[in-house]
Formats: sequence, structure tokens, C-alpha cells
Amino acid sequence: MLENLGSLSGTPWVYAIVGLSVLLDVFVPILPSGVLVITAATTAAGTRTAAGAVGVTSSVRGDADIAEMVALVLCAATASVLGDMVAYRLAWRGGDRFDRAIARSRRLTAAQERLGAALTRGGGGIVVLARFAPAGRSVVSLGAGVAHRTVREFLPWSALAGLAWAAYGVSLGYVGGQWLGASWISTAMSVFALFAAGSAAVFLMRRPERRDTTFPATATVAGSD
Repeated sequence: MLENLGSLSGTPWVYAIVGLSVLLDVFVPILPSGVLVITAATTAAGTRTAAGAVGVTSSVRGDADIAEMVALVLCAATASVLGDMVAYRLAWRGGDRFDRAIARSRRLTAAQERLGAALTRGGGGIVVLARFAPAGRSVVSLGAGVAHRTVREFLPWSALAGLAWAAYGVSLGYVGGQWLGASWISTAMSVFALFAAGSAAVFLMRRPERRDTTFPATATVAGSD
């Protein structure tokens, strides 16, 4: 994967691949969108670091690093929000069908069981935490649509969740690439940190917490997700 993305680093194709993966994984949670985001950032940072070793000035390399990392964050965050809203709208119009679709997916059913109580408690922060949890994004986006949350309630939290998730993944890849170069070791360490954040998100969502009235709970969310 590193070699393939390395050949596309700095071209529009890497953003297209990352964006499409992030957009679609709300429907197909097995897609490794987080891994792709990290790998793209690791490859870009590692390539810049290697370029510095052969004479590219640090200021030029630093400006290119910042521009590419910001572009990756914006690409992944935008795709995340678009995917959330598509799932939300589809679930709004066809709640029963999405209930059945979730029931047929072992991964989504497991996520529903883990996150159901937290979603019942509500709170906008749940949307952000769920973005890091395995399949949590799918459960929250579909659940918000089935429960007929308003766009004003859901969209700002979806945008914050997408931006936080994208920034975290790109930062992990960038630090790994700067530290160990574009290697599978740096990618593996960054991916481990991403999964650790997912485990922490699930833990925090299971903790009892006071309801946040900004994203009010409805009794249908846990049952509909």
C-alpha cells in the first residue's frame, strides 16, 4: 500500500482515493478509510523527509508538508460529512429498510448493541466520539435519520466529528512519517494509535453521562439503530 500511494503522492488521485473510501465507509464499515488516511499522510511526510536528505531546503519542505497535510484533512473531513449526510437522508426516507440492513450486518449489529445505550442518552458529543468507534459513524448517521433529527441538530456535530477524526488520522501519519519515514512500521504504529482512540471512544460512550440538550435524545434512536 505504501508503494502504491507513494507513486500517487502529490497528485489528485491520492485525494480521490482517500475521499471515496471515507465517503463510502459509512455504508461499508469494513473499508479501511482510516488506514488510507494515515498511509497517505505517512507516505507524503516520509517522501518529504527523504527529499530533505537529498538537498531540498527545510523551508520548502515544511511549506509543502503543511499544504499537503491540510489538503488531506479537508479532503477526508469533507468526504466524511458528505457520507454522513447521504446516509442520514436515506435513513430519513427509508427507516424500516435500514433497520433490516443493519440487522443483516454483523458488524453494524454489534456496534448497535455497544452504542445503543449511549445514543439513547443523546448528546452532541456522542456524534464526535462515535466517529472514532468501530462502525459508530454508520450507527449514528443512520440512527439520526431514522429518528428524524433535524439537519441543524446533526450537521454541525457531523462536521466537527469529521474534522476531528481527519485531523487526528493525518497527524498520526505525519508524525510517523517524520519520525520513521514512509515505512510499514510507522504506518502500523499510527494505525494502532487510531484503533486505541476507537477503543477509548467506545469506553467513554459507555460511561453514564448527563444528557446534552444541544442534540436531544429521542426514544427511537436506540431501537432504530
